Amino acid sequence: MKTIYKVFLAIFIIFIGFNLYAIQWDLGFLNEENTTFIISLSAAILGIIVVFVLNFMSKLSLKQN
Repeated sequence: MKTIYKVFLAIFIIFIGFNLYAIQWDLGFLNEENTTFIISLSAAILGIIVVFVLNFMSKLSLKQN
């Protein structure tokens, strides 16, 4: 895994940890006050998936050459 992918992976994991900490669980998961954290959490999860896809695609391009 390239260094830039590792940096973004660490940033997204930090975002996920912060959002899981900031959600007010006693109000409910889909409460109006938690929507910003849920949107940010889903964006971080999507970012992790994109990092793994980009890493996989870069490995495929190296094998073809």
